Amino acid sequence: MSVRKSVLLSVLTGLLLSACTPAPPAHPDDICSIFHEKRGWYHAALRQERKWNVPFSVPMAIMYQESGFHSNLHTKRTYFLWFIPWGYVTTAYGYPQAKDEVWQEYQDATNTSASRENFSDSLSFINWYVTNTKKQARVPVTDGMRQYLAYHEGLVDFVSGHMREKAGL
Repeated sequence: MSVRKSVLLSVLTGLLLSACTPAPPAHPDDICSIFHEKRGWYHAALRQERKWNVPFSVPMAIMYQESGFHSNLHTKRTYFLWFIPWGYVTTAYGYPQAKDEVWQEYQDATNTSASRENFSDSLSFINWYVTNTKKQARVPVTDGMRQYLAYHEGLVDFVSGHMREKAGL
């Protein structure tokens, strides 16, 4: 295959794959607008709320803060020699910005094969995390701020209080 054909094939493949990525909601800071625009998300949120007994406002707020509802979001890139893309700062990815190891822990604990690019799977993951935070750190599932801090910083750092040292939080 010629170089020209392989470049063209790569570009077309990239365009096709990017076309499969759902667009984030037009007004990501308005939950009513989100659910009006994406009815499937509303029904998924209600199902997850019933399953995990966590008000859907909590995982939706966490997802908004983490990814802005972008399904294929990565963390910042790292560079080799200041200009060659080399990887990402962390393995956090998708709607929940879940790192590989925590995502794997979730899949093992729930005996599921899930995708961080799937909205419903991501809500389920966040609800699983919130439920574990309630069990391990006694943070009510309705306390969105503390649940988010535990989610963002990780349960160990949240419980130890290391997040208090971070001015940005």
